[in-house]
Amino acid sequence: MKKLTRIPQVIDTSKTYNPILSEDEVWPVVTLAKNRKEFMERVIEESFQRLKSLRPNINTLIEELELTRYREKLRYKTTPWKVDPEDEVIFWNGVKNSLLELNGAEKNEKQKVADQILRDIISRYIYEITGNFKPSHYRMTRRIIQFGFARLLNAARIKKFGSFWRGDLTLQDKIQIIGETEQIRKLAKIGTVVIVPTHFSNLDSILIGWVIHTLGLPPFIYGAGLNLFNMEIFAYFMNSLGAYKVDRRKKNLIYLESLRTYSSMAIRDGCHSLFFPGGTRSRSGKIETKLKLGLLGTALEAQRINYEKGEVGRHNKIFVVPVVTNYNFVLEAPALIRNYLEQQGQERYYVDGERYEKSGRILKFLVEFFTKGNNISVSIGKGLDLFGNYVDDEGMSIDAKGNRINTRDYFLFKGEITANYQREGEYTRMLSDVIVKEYHRINRVQSSHLVAFTAFQLIRLKHKNLDLYSLLRLPVDEIEIEYNEFRKAFSKLRNRVITLFNEDKVDMATHMTNDIDRVISLGISNVGMYHSRRPLLFNKQGNIITEDINNLYYYHNRMDGYELEKYLQ
Repeated sequence: MKKLTRIPQVIDTSKTYNPILSEDEVWPVVTLAKNRKEFMERVIEESFQRLKSLRPNINTLIEELELTRYREKLRYKTTPWKVDPEDEVIFWNGVKNSLLELNGAEKNEKQKVADQILRDIISRYIYEITGNFKPSHYRMTRRIIQFGFARLLNAARIKKFGSFWRGDLTLQDKIQIIGETEQIRKLAKIGTVVIVPTHFSNLDSILIGWVIHTLGLPPFIYGAGLNLFNMEIFAYFMNSLGAYKVDRRKKNLIYLESLRTYSSMAIRDGCHSLFFPGGTRSRSGKIETKLKLGLLGTALEAQRINYEKGEVGRHNKIFVVPVVTNYNFVLEAPALIRNYLEQQGQERYYVDGERYEKSGRILKFLVEFFTKGNNISVSIGKGLDLFGNYVDDEGMSIDAKGNRINTRDYFLFKGEITANYQREGEYTRMLSDVIVKEYHRINRVQSSHLVAFTAFQLIRLKHKNLDLYSLLRLPVDEIEIEYNEFRKAFSKLRNRVITLFNEDKVDMATHMTNDIDRVISLGISNVGMYHSRRPLLFNKQGNIITEDINNLYYYHNRMDGYELEKYLQ
């Protein structure tokens, strides 16, 4: 094994964190909730002024209103949801009638009516988007999650009934937090933190919420898909945890600007926020390489506006903190990879009449998670400013040479709203590139990740004449990797991972340095352990086989982007 020049972080599961705010201090999200009506009115007014700047001509404004009405009609007719308001048809028919009244009206009257239609639509959107956070509900939800998870954990690992109720084990024995835990606590005291996690599973929102609480941080606001509010119990939990609603069916300019303004103003008011910049769960299993810039850009806008107003105080500087979730298995993997392959391969990918296992329910997944020897780790990255520079514990930006720099002047530019959007769009792209690099740097390689990558690459090398989709149609009963061949290849790749770890280009679990046969055995037993058809397992001869090459490809993809395949050529 290659020599280590760094030591992998050992996780102290007994460590506890006190809340960063004292009892007499008020959470920013609570202040927002108490002033909910006034906050919504401010968002509506600012959204209105933004859209008027973007569509200053009466004719272009009317065209935008007509396009919005048409798209909304298509939405509620083709993809209706239970959570949609009952008066959808009535409201949008009213918009249609109001637009018809503009025909033949004088210019001043047209402007007045069009402005009112615009304001009505914005108001409708903002009332839908705005969360309904209540501190008492948050505390109760937090206790429910802790109690439920802990009981599952102890039920799975402690045989005696009395120990089950005593709760001898903690969630941190199974869900381990690593990385810059102390820095994020310090940054949350002196500024506003925007957490940007990777997104692999529906479990992510609950997982990150638990991490936020465990680290002693106040509640964060975050955007949750409106479809999750279809069930009342989910709506209760989402509202309790600080969620605001995002309807991804709505692609019109008025809705997107309203959502953007909501996020920007909440950050300006000092609310810590959480975005999944990938936009949705990774279908391929790869760490995100292309991020959605919309909500991420609202952090830059919030910083600029606060600086322009000359505001000082707790929320004066905004920090971005990348977070990577490290799973040995993902409940939804079979459905996700199938969806990815269908989208990418189209006619080149087809299913040979096989049945694919369903994702199942989240409760069933949690039972499986706690009853099997699986751990999750959550990697907290270094804090960044909005230009992608690292910041120190005092929140000062650090350039590539290690010098402190003041980025405030970069934000103090004046211009029309369109020019600001263009400039901030470029800054956001720069920031997203840095976040992607940080994802790969703090990604904690586990044995399950590397065994999947090794196995799939060896299968690929044996069938060089096949493209990916032909490879995925190979009969699994004809795929077998001789153990010594696998061991040799795994050793090469582990040495390369150690080199990258020494260069601070990836993180690595402590078990990766164990005896190689133990590492391989652990990886194969853990990878995709929930699935009925295992990505990897040993046969009676001690060689390595797969029961589902699609799932194997999904877990292989976690190590994509490190160019490890070159070391097996």
